[in-house]
Amino acid sequence: MGSPGRPPAAVTVTDAEREALQRWARRRSTSQALALRSRIVLGCAQQRSNLEISLELGCSKATVSK
Repeated sequence: MGSPGRPPAAVTVTDAEREALQRWARRRSTSQALALRSRIVLGCAQQRSNLEISLELGCSKATVSK
């Protein structure tokens, strides 16, 4: 059995930060890398697991944990 590893850090965002992240995630002119990072941060702020976020966004678990 593998060790569970380090527990994830709690991510908190203010209302203004949440609005900016949502705007970047939706806007068509945003680079795809920034949009993905925004969606990852929003998922982490909802206290979702890295695996759950990675499956929804179609990226690797390592990308989310970074």
